[in-house]
Amino acid sequence: MMSGKVDEDLYVGVDVGSGSVRAALVDGRGRAIHTHTHTITIANPQQDYYEQDSEEIWQAVCVCVKAVTKEVEDKSKIRGIGFDATCSLVVVAPDFTPVSVSPSTGEDRFNIIMWMDHRASGEADFINSHPHKVLSFVGGKVSPEMQTPKLLWLKKHMTSTWVKAGHFFDLPDYLTFKATGSTSRSLCSLTCKWTYLSEQVGTGDESQSEGWDEEFFRLIGLEDLAEENWVRIGQEVRAPGERCGGLTHTAAHMMGLCTHTPVAASFIDAHAGCLALAAAGLTDGQVLTGRLGLICGTSTCHMALSPGPIEVPGVWGPYGGAVLPSTYLAEGGISASGALVDHIIRGHPCGGGGGGSDGNIYKRLEECLEEEARREKLSSPSLLTRHLHVYPDFHGNRSPLADSHMTGMVCGLNLDLSERSLALTYLATLQALAYGTRQIMAHMTRAGHALTSVLMCGGLCASDLYVQTHADALGMEVLTPQQQPSVLLGAAMLGAAASGRHASLEAAARAMGGPVRRWPPRPEVKAFHDKKYQVFLEMQQHQKRCREAMKAPLN
Repeated sequence: MMSGKVDEDLYVGVDVGSGSVRAALVDGRGRAIHTHTHTITIANPQQDYYEQDSEEIWQAVCVCVKAVTKEVEDKSKIRGIGFDATCSLVVVAPDFTPVSVSPSTGEDRFNIIMWMDHRASGEADFINSHPHKVLSFVGGKVSPEMQTPKLLWLKKHMTSTWVKAGHFFDLPDYLTFKATGSTSRSLCSLTCKWTYLSEQVGTGDESQSEGWDEEFFRLIGLEDLAEENWVRIGQEVRAPGERCGGLTHTAAHMMGLCTHTPVAASFIDAHAGCLALAAAGLTDGQVLTGRLGLICGTSTCHMALSPGPIEVPGVWGPYGGAVLPSTYLAEGGISASGALVDHIIRGHPCGGGGGGSDGNIYKRLEECLEEEARREKLSSPSLLTRHLHVYPDFHGNRSPLADSHMTGMVCGLNLDLSERSLALTYLATLQALAYGTRQIMAHMTRAGHALTSVLMCGGLCASDLYVQTHADALGMEVLTPQQQPSVLLGAAMLGAAASGRHASLEAAARAMGGPVRRWPPRPEVKAFHDKKYQVFLEMQQHQKRCREAMKAPLN
């Protein structure tokens, strides 16, 4: 409910995550007035295949926007709307009706290959076996989570879909199309997931002008996209926050808003969180570069802006202008973080199917850890996992190895099936995720990034234990924004920029960033985490040696 004085200018942010759509009504100082969530379907017809329904998602978007704005009597006070979404691939016909991406069902309604779908791992390996300068802007290798491998997979394995398709959208761009009728694409999506080259992106003696690289697409077997003059993947490109149009009559009616309400060019969901984190707790004169943002959801994205391009092997980018003009984005990541925590809990007899019968299993596990630490007279629950170690790449390694074939490991298992054993494994998993972040940061720092602070947001940050574990394992103060949820705030910042009420997207972000909470590292557990981090690195190397040993023919 609205309470107290509300700024006259209001903005709507929409976030389409993996399993739900969320919307927020946000005021000019970045305070969320209303939020609403609507679940969406994830189809998992076989291992590594994850699919969604674009029309279901659009309907959910409209439901959420209508819900958060229903109490605003004068809808003209809603000055702008911004969208973010997962970097999933949407396939539609020339008339914008859905085209199936599902070889299992053939149903046209399943026309989205989700970001976490790894069906195109072979195509990613094929692309990476053909060295090209384009790859230097994605950390040296494309990931199966990116769109060029998925496009190549469709061309090779679902020829009828490839032929029928009139447009391939990143999901955030599909949402702005549905809202405005514009087929323009966001520089954020194209640069980060489609190998579009932005600005003068050269980092050495060579530089590459902005645009699609025809030579690269011919090299990897997608020459038809070039021959069509890129009409299926984007001819008009806009910077995030730039107005890409206004709400059509149909979209405005479905959302309960005014026709022509300004709509901003979109963000990928993590990138919306990146902007909100970069702006959180800023002091006058403080720059947005050098602040590492962790957006912790199903996966975790590690994002930092720099004033110049810095190549980091295994870390995506440098992406010029993907978040803000005149900055370069580096994007590391852990492919499964929230998904891994849920998997660990669901797979244990005391896990209650991944949420517990009372829906409070995380709180119970953390209380169990506190009690166990008291019983063993330990100064911190962190020390309970001395002989239990998790290696967290259960869905491949996004950064810094860029190896989708890496898998998870656990060292220290026994026959204990009590809730205590689950609590310890849960803690070891949180620690492993923090060590993954520590390794990514080490690689970024060695390459030349000057990381001055760490900020975290996302669903996992609801756990104080998760945040404090990162501060302790990194040996650095961690900041969390008090204006939550950050990803929705980042989307609303886009709407504020498109409204014309601010001189730039950065100006909108600075006005709406809000205060932070500080989490200093605890020196008494530093030596413990330093030792466990070394075990983490040894487990990683041991797995690689095992894989190498088993490459030899077995007969």
